[in-house]
Amino acid sequence: MEKEISAEIITIGDELLYGQVIDTNSAWIGQELGKIGIRVKQITSISDNPDAICEALTQAISRAKVILITGGLGPTKDDLTKHTLAQYFNTHLQLHQPSLDDVEAIFKRYNRPMLEVNRQQAFLPASCTPIRNSLGTAPGMLFEEQGALIVSMPGVPFEMKQMMTDTILPRLQQHFQLPQIIHKVVQTIGIGESFLSEAISDWEDYLPPNLKLAYLPHLAGVRLRLTGRSDGHHDLETQLQLEVDKLTHLISEHIFAYGEVTLEEAIGQLLKDRNLTISTAESCTGGLVAHKLTSVPGSSAYFMGSVVAYSNAVKQAQLGVPPQTLDAHGAVSEETVCAMAQGVRQLLNTDVGIATSGIAGPDGGTPEKPVGTIWIAYADAHQTIAKKLSYNKTRLLNIEYTVLQVLDLVRQSLPKRVEE
Repeated sequence: MEKEISAEIITIGDELLYGQVIDTNSAWIGQELGKIGIRVKQITSISDNPDAICEALTQAISRAKVILITGGLGPTKDDLTKHTLAQYFNTHLQLHQPSLDDVEAIFKRYNRPMLEVNRQQAFLPASCTPIRNSLGTAPGMLFEEQGALIVSMPGVPFEMKQMMTDTILPRLQQHFQLPQIIHKVVQTIGIGESFLSEAISDWEDYLPPNLKLAYLPHLAGVRLRLTGRSDGHHDLETQLQLEVDKLTHLISEHIFAYGEVTLEEAIGQLLKDRNLTISTAESCTGGLVAHKLTSVPGSSAYFMGSVVAYSNAVKQAQLGVPPQTLDAHGAVSEETVCAMAQGVRQLLNTDVGIATSGIAGPDGGTPEKPVGTIWIAYADAHQTIAKKLSYNKTRLLNIEYTVLQVLDLVRQSLPKRVEE
């Protein structure tokens, strides 16, 4: 088996430490490195300070073969990474003409004057291998030190990702003999992490040594990531799929997709496969269900429209909720949410109608209907299903969880096929 190559990520920027910018770069880099068989062992965030940069770099080189640095390559005075790296590797800055040509081309494209600080971005440490930045003005830099590869990239996510994809990942694959690693992701919903672990405990205990399972809980459920590392004795793809098939047999009712697929994408695929259309009637979720459904490319094939019926007057006028229903049961009730789902289905002439109505908070609750009391409903030509939710979370979380629950209700309730 090939020797494992480990990596460290160093992110530079006071804005990261102050919480003004969220570090999404490290998560993406870790995922991409994992795909080619390089494991990230540590992520370090540091300030724009030469001593901090040098200390972090020295420690990383002592532990890892790949060090990826992001940030601190801009044109302003607080961007110190390039100058610090030149001092660290005992070299000087010199003009790299191809990088200057790229910078000039960018300013020419946008018909803007180029300042001297922008020209200075094309000066790079003489001992580095320049890495072209096709989307920005800050080139990347690659150094080799003590058998390690050190790469410095811009912190701008789309620039970093392009540089990684075009240059750095292929370079790492050429430089190191990397193991074959395959990931299989199983998306689950409607079962907590501990209950899921209990349900698949025996299967997990008998996984082959070269397969590892990770539980990745998030708002929509739990992602199960099965990672296989080639041991030279198995067809890794076949081995992984065999285990996924066993897993599916155990928890099929909770699986909504395989791979990196969102719940709304999975719902959209079901609707397309079954040639069904859908509409939404929303009160407490304020249109978020519709937003989730329409965030999927191609959703116009199945999503017809939405009514955000926040007031009782709109529920009556647009959705046809009988006033006596509202008077007798209130807006947050099984009767009202069923009438909303049926009403929007008829109004927009869709196969399926779904509805939400509740008290998201932080106020508006009563002893009978406290904050977090929410009703959701699904309606098609043959059935109407309602479900009561009871949450004790913040307003935004109550709304987010409601959206997930109503989408999962659709997943569970859709007819297998459109009847003639």
